[in-house]
Amino acid sequence: MTMLVGLEVLLGDSSRLSELRRTRVGLLAHPASVDRRMVHALDRLREAGISPRVLFGPEHGYGGAAQDMAHIGDAQQEDARVVSLYGDRYERLSPQPDELAEIDVLLVDLQDVGARYYTFVWTALLALRAAAKAGVRVIVLDRPNPIDGITVEGRPHEEERLRSFVGLEPIPIRHGKTLGEIVSARARAEGLEGSLEVIDVRGWERARYADAWDRPFVMPSPNMPTIETAVVYPGGCLIEATNLSEGRGTTRPFEIVGAPFLDGTRLARELHETELDGFRARPITFEPTFQKHARASCGGIFLHVVDRARFRPVATYLAILVLARAQAPERFGLRTEVYEYVDPKDAEALDLLCGTTATRLALLSGASVRDVVATVA
Repeated sequence: MTMLVGLEVLLGDSSRLSELRRTRVGLLAHPASVDRRMVHALDRLREAGISPRVLFGPEHGYGGAAQDMAHIGDAQQEDARVVSLYGDRYERLSPQPDELAEIDVLLVDLQDVGARYYTFVWTALLALRAAAKAGVRVIVLDRPNPIDGITVEGRPHEEERLRSFVGLEPIPIRHGKTLGEIVSARARAEGLEGSLEVIDVRGWERARYADAWDRPFVMPSPNMPTIETAVVYPGGCLIEATNLSEGRGTTRPFEIVGAPFLDGTRLARELHETELDGFRARPITFEPTFQKHARASCGGIFLHVVDRARFRPVATYLAILVLARAQAPERFGLRTEVYEYVDPKDAEALDLLCGTTATRLALLSGASVRDVVATVA
């Protein structure tokens, strides 16, 4: 059976299209909001006689050009206003009343990648909450989870104070859900079902990864270029909370990890000596072109996933942190800058990502790989 994403299901429904032609529509989308022919949702909607009045963009922008945590302003595109939902303060993560006043229906078409920290699902949830208050109906055009809709790793948040834009509600780190499923569950929990409709994916086999779909994987953000990136990302994003490079500024972010003070050969060997499996760690030397350690020679590893069924991304990257700190305890450090609108005085980045303080405390105490992994497993 041919897989149809929510956008394609909508476009095949003449009654829904007829209704949308008679109302004021907004669109929350990004570059991966395309059909199987790689035609963007905005163009397909216009072909169907629907012209969104307001375009909303999540983190990285409607056009997807901005790097991580880069605040984005509003713009204009042809006859539609482009509103950023990733501005310079937390309040700008939600559409504002004056922006919602221009529409009656908000279509949401965002490709998620299966990890709690990936912010698009929280943008969709915040948009739903704001739209419900404004009397605007939200229709999520759902898309499949590219790293399968079954596998789960990493427990939900333990502390409410650690909820943030990299984990607004308590779900597992690798959640095994679609964006529409998560938003729908929150709508039920918050009594917002009347404001939400989810158009489900048809013909998706939940065990299949994106490279087994009947279409190419389209990068939904600048540092998510391939399905291989998405596979490691539930663990790879944890590197952001440290002074190690997560490979931003290279052609293979999150698969590449290192720092000027690390011995990649030793790191690879020690990682293979753990009980973790499903990967091969290859020692490398690399030089990021921007962000951490820009233009500095770094020792590190390239993590090749060779068995997805056995690979545990969260556990594997926590092991990398443990081994990197043990190798250079005087130079290894945790992030000290504001992270996703949260000041480190209020909560540290690693705590926000893991949903618990236990991981950070275990790591800094010199605990074993097994004990650090157990804090979130």
